[in-house]
Parts: sequence; C-alpha cells; structure tokens
Amino acid sequence: MNVRKLPIILLLTVLTVMAVTMISGCGQGGIGDASGFMGKNRLHLEAKDYPRVDGSTATIPLSEAFAAAVMGVDLEEARQYVEHNKTHEAYVNLIDGKADIIFVTSPSEEELSYAREKNVELSVVPVVSEGFVFLTNSENLIKGLTLQQIKDIYTGKTTNWSEVGGSSKEIIAYQRPENSGSQTGMLDLVMNGEKLMSPPMEQVVAEMGMLVDQVAVYNNEEEAIGYSYYYYVTDMWQNKNVKLLEVDGVYPDKTTISDGSYPVRTAYYAVLRADEPKGSNAKRLLKWILSDEGQRIAEEVGYVRLGKN
Repeated sequence: MNVRKLPIILLLTVLTVMAVTMISGCGQGGIGDASGFMGKNRLHLEAKDYPRVDGSTATIPLSEAFAAAVMGVDLEEARQYVEHNKTHEAYVNLIDGKADIIFVTSPSEEELSYAREKNVELSVVPVVSEGFVFLTNSENLIKGLTLQQIKDIYTGKTTNWSEVGGSSKEIIAYQRPENSGSQTGMLDLVMNGEKLMSPPMEQVVAEMGMLVDQVAVYNNEEEAIGYSYYYYVTDMWQNKNVKLLEVDGVYPDKTTISDGSYPVRTAYYAVLRADEPKGSNAKRLLKWILSDEGQRIAEEVGYVRLGKN
C-alpha cells in the first residue's frame, strides 16, 4: 500500500459513507436531512451568486445540468457559467483559490502533493457512481478479461491476444497522459501499485475521445485496447466501432455499477477546499446535489445515482 495515499483513501471512504447517509436519510431529520432544504427552501441561486465551478471533461454535462436546475435557466444559458479546464487544471485552480467547487475524478499523487505544498486540505465527496471500463474494437473476439489479465497486459507481461483466448495478434494497449483523470483511475483502481509499462509515444493519447477513436480505427482491427469512464464512452463519445469488455465476468452498465457487482467502480467527486466557509453557496450546492432532487437531475442526464462504491 502506498502510505502517502492512505489519508486520502480514508477520507474518501468516510465521505462516501457520509454522502450515502445524507441521501438515504432524507426526510428523517438530523444533519443528513436534505428534504427540508429541497422543500419550501428549494435551492435557487442567481448567476452572480453561483459558485465558481471547474472540472473534468466527463463531468461537463453533470455540471451544466446542476447549474441549469439551481439557476432556473435552460442548459444553453447555464453553459456560460460552467467552465471545465480538465481534471488536473481544475485541481490546481481549486487549490489556488480560483474555483470554489470542482467536479472531477479522484486526485493524483501530484495533485495531492501540490495541495500539501500550498497547505490546502481537500474535501472530496462522491456525487455520482461511475465505472472504470475497458474497450476494444468491435471486431475483437474477446468478450471480457479478468482484472489480472488486464494488469498483465498493461505491465507488458501479456503482449498477444492469443494469450487471453483471442486471435494471434499483437495487443496495442493505449494509455492516457499522467495526471489525466483516466490515467489516475487506471493507476489507483486497477494497477494498485504495479508499474504500468512505458508505451510508445503514439500509444499515449491526449484526449479521451481520441483514445476511443484510436481503438475504433478500422486498420487496427481487433488489436487495440484502451480504458475510460463508463459515462464518457456511452454518453459523451459514442462510437459504434468499439465495445466494452466484461471484467471478471461482469458487463459494465448502470445496474451493475450501481449495485456494486461490476468490480472496477469509482465515482465522480465534488471537491472543495476544507476551509470553504460554512454556509457558502458552494457548500449549499453540494448539499443539494446529495439530495434526492440533485441525484434525480444527475440520473436524467445519464449518470448513475450514488450506490455501492
């Protein structure tokens, strides 16, 4: 176990329990009660009072939907108040005090180090469930892989599809750049301390959409494999020439991600500075997101309601 990651892992675990408790406790009173907040005092913020928001590419629709609902405007108008600079830049902006709340994947080691350097503590709260998925060209005969087979591919131990039941062709294993949300996800959720192989530069893809398209390229046939987040692949960047793989015999979909049966689960998080003032609009927005109303809005735009992460 990476000792330096332990504090944030514990924080994420505690906050996950807190977030689910807030949702399940709606209408029961107490600290976690969001029903009164969304009842007569339903959250409404004028544009001038809306928190400064940043985030990842994959959470843009989520952020826009929240902004539209809270400001009472349509999505087109809400977009002007939502600026997402991608995961790493969003963390930097939050730590530097240039954003109030960000919607992102979990922080990388570099981002945690930067926060420590700036003497900033982060509050990392899951707001929707998500699955980390693996994709191949639709022509690939492989239906699924075990988690260990995926690790072996990305450590360089397995180099040919025939070693995992496929055709005798070299595996082209695409990766993302360091500090991208999906690369951090791969390291934290899958590799668990094992070292990723160093790929040729042409197999490090800057944009998630480009990775999906590279896997789909006809010339690669069934040779390519890549990884991303479920929502991004199925809602934001659909490509009929790729398919998702089962992992340990479970296919990723909204049901298996929500009920916890899909093995590589994570979340999208709302992250605030721990010194964010009590009662600030950023904290009020987060409380609303964790309410039944906020979770319903997330579901309406295709995300998975908080479940068993």
